[in-house]
Amino acid sequence: MSEAQPLLPSHHRPEPHLGVFAVMALIVNKIIGTGIYSIPSLIYEKTGSVGMSLLLWVFGGVITFCGLSVYLEFGLELPHNGGEKNYLQRVWTKPKKFIETTYAFPTVLLGISSGNAYACGKYLLFALGVTEEKDLFVRTVAVGIITFATYLHIFHQKKSTKIFTALGFIKILILLLIIGLGFLVFLDFVELPYEKPDNFKNLWDDYEGFKPNAYSYSVALLQVIYAFKGWENANYVLSEIKDPQKTLKLAAPLSVFLTTFFYFLVILSYFIVIPKYQYKDSGLLIAGVFFTNIFGESVSSRILPALISLSNLGNILAVTFSAPRINQSLAQENLIPFSNVFSNLTSSMLLHWLITVLVLVLPPNGDIYQFIINLSSYPTTWINIFVTVGLFYLHFNSEKENWGKSSEHKWHSYWFISLTFLISNLFLAVFPFVPPPKDLELDGGYTYWLFPVTAISIFALGGVYWAIRKHKNEI
Repeated sequence: MSEAQPLLPSHHRPEPHLGVFAVMALIVNKIIGTGIYSIPSLIYEKTGSVGMSLLLWVFGGVITFCGLSVYLEFGLELPHNGGEKNYLQRVWTKPKKFIETTYAFPTVLLGISSGNAYACGKYLLFALGVTEEKDLFVRTVAVGIITFATYLHIFHQKKSTKIFTALGFIKILILLLIIGLGFLVFLDFVELPYEKPDNFKNLWDDYEGFKPNAYSYSVALLQVIYAFKGWENANYVLSEIKDPQKTLKLAAPLSVFLTTFFYFLVILSYFIVIPKYQYKDSGLLIAGVFFTNIFGESVSSRILPALISLSNLGNILAVTFSAPRINQSLAQENLIPFSNVFSNLTSSMLLHWLITVLVLVLPPNGDIYQFIINLSSYPTTWINIFVTVGLFYLHFNSEKENWGKSSEHKWHSYWFISLTFLISNLFLAVFPFVPPPKDLELDGGYTYWLFPVTAISIFALGGVYWAIRKHKNEI
């Protein structure tokens, strides 16, 4: 382990152009994607009760803030594009290039927009009145959405930045609308066409047929974490942020606080309006069910899901902005195959588009949404583990590693915060391997171990690629 070297040569460093509001929009757009409009029903189904469902959302917020603290310390010390790659290579220096290469493969192959594009397509079709759509049709629409987002970033970069900045504020307005409607129903200012559900009575009682098990809780928490995913988005593009030392310290915590606060109020609003039996069976369209229950089969119940689809587009734009830059950073350090091709930003964007499309079209027919979000979320648990262990090492060896001395605007992640983040990620990494009850209906019909084994296999591919390069004396 040794001191960090410059991460990018000067001719690769982009011009800083993102201010506080743009950074907040980048984070908010990434966090508020399809998750809050699609996952709550899945969480309730896996946790069994209203109380446990709400508790898991609270845990998700706490874990997010703990992770943000860890990443803020790294980001303010190493203000360069690349995110976790920089943090891992700052600590895990032996064997040479091993940790970066194994990190690179799941980052490139699973840091995609497939799940968001799929749910965005579902909401768009719902808004158009297509409620009995075929899975292939949804996937086709999703491919069109990711293609449009990639086109904007390649040919209209400045416009695309302005668009996802504007959509970031629209997202907040939509959340405020859901919260406002929920509490108007709660206060009886808006009447429902049926008796208002009393979902908060017997808060901890499980619905009929639910059997508590560690597997369901761990996957539910993983999906909650997916709904919060994006708090680290600005860390990937720090070279493009104006005065990152000040901007990140303000924009990141404020963005996470706002979205966490609004998330919890949105979940409460869903439970105020939607009866438990309907809540559990709403699937990805729970926000659509929310609006339909209030407005009936009217124009409003279609316009509002269309706005949700539009806000989801903002998430996809944010991901297609940051993910290719991560890929480019990895290629510039020759950590992925064909690095000479993908060190160009346009090529990295096309790579991101291609992988997203393949993940959308290759899986067999079935409910691919939960499989995609589980698969794309799981590798981050292992990455977070190694990043956090690395931070503990730097804290215990701060003099030797010259850590925490270079920045005027320090951020220190206290040990109990980092430990909470570490333990929660260990839980999320291990428990998906625990066999669920035999009679448990699994997501999309896929076997329980498929997503963690697939994710770890992709890490292993990175290790194999590293070994091949090592054998050829390229490292």
